[in-house]
Amino acid sequence: MNNINNLKVHKITIIVNNRTGRKYYTFVYGFSEEYDLPKILKYFKKTFNCTGSIEKNEEYGEVIKLTGDQKKNVYNFLIKEEISSNENIIIKGI
Repeated sequence: MNNINNLKVHKITIIVNNRTGRKYYTFVYGFSEEYDLPKILKYFKKTFNCTGSIEKNEEYGEVIKLTGDQKKNVYNFLIKEEISSNENIIIKGI
C-alpha cells in the first residue's frame, strides 16, 4: 500500500530579477537532493545558450543562477522531464 504522506513535495521556485537595463538573471531553487544540479546546469547552459552557476544560499540552499530571462525554458524543462508538476512550480518576477 502506498502511503502518500511519505512523499516529499518540493516547490520549485523560478525568479527573474532585473540586472541592468534590459538584462536579467533567472534563479531556480527548491530541487530535491536526489537531483544532480551540476548536470542540470550543464543542460541549461548548453540548451538555452546562456551562462550560469550554482550558488549556495543560507535560506534557499543551492540556487541555479542563469543569465537572461529563462523562466519559460526552465518551466518547460521541469514539466517535460517530470521533475515537478504545474502546481508545484512558483514563478516570480518579471
